[in-house]
Amino acid sequence: MITMTDVSKEYRMGAETVHALAGVSLQIDSGDFVSIMGPSGSGKSTLMNIIGCLDTPTRGSYRLADEPVERLSPDRLAEVRNSAIGFVFQTFNLLPRLNALENVELPLVYAGISSGERRATARELLDRVGLSDRVRHRPNELSGGQRQRVAIARALATKPRVLLADEPTGALDTRTGSEIMDLLEELNHDGTTLVLVTHEPELAERARRVIRLLDGRVA
Repeated sequence: MITMTDVSKEYRMGAETVHALAGVSLQIDSGDFVSIMGPSGSGKSTLMNIIGCLDTPTRGSYRLADEPVERLSPDRLAEVRNSAIGFVFQTFNLLPRLNALENVELPLVYAGISSGERRATARELLDRVGLSDRVRHRPNELSGGQRQRVAIARALATKPRVLLADEPTGALDTRTGSEIMDLLEELNHDGTTLVLVTHEPELAERARRVIRLLDGRVA
């Protein structure tokens, strides 16, 4: 599903060049559950952005489902990002004026799916994450765990090839965070390829594999 070969990423900050990634090579198979962890400054955020097609490598090769990401035009990169990657963030990123159903529908609106089909899909996904009785609730009427479940349902709306979860339990208490991890594991058991970015060892160890970064390299 994901193959990176000697990927490097450099940023210019004034007269200085920052080497965020320095020759990262890795492979993630379809249906795998991999966690990426490392201390602040290790390069995991940069790696997450490249995996999620939010950024491209300075050097090296990144193939997502056999598509050479580093060669794609900005328009094609946006298409791949919107159709192949589902994002789950620490801060949920739900629109406060929309209810749970409308938040989950949103990616399908952008994808041009008809009203009836997207509503049915959103209801099915909210049921899948255990929120069939909260479809009309807005984010401020939901607990943190419920908001993250809505965010996970939204991430699944376009049937992405990869679910990329960036510190998905960071804003939650321990018990609720464990429930969200249980849900992510269940999705993985059902076939979703899952990449978890975290700094918490106990969360990382729930994955099948752990990739540790240090100073922009795989340690």
